[in-house]
Amino acid sequence: MPLTLANSGEIQKIKRIGGNNEIKKHLGALGFTVGEEISVISQNTGNVIVSVKNTRIAISKEMANRIMV
Repeated sequence: MPLTLANSGEIQKIKRIGGNNEIKKHLGALGFTVGEEISVISQNTGNVIVSVKNTRIAISKEMANRIMV
């Protein structure tokens, strides 16, 4: 399921990252890698705030839809 459907506060593991190589590289540089634990902190209208590698990061809903957990 895409990250946008995950419940807030639940720890999930990243199973797959979609998109072209440029998007995968960008998300990987932010810490979004397959097997990494991730948790949704909150979702606003256009952004999703997540915790990955003990860091809070805000990403767009479009980017969050590319991260499968």
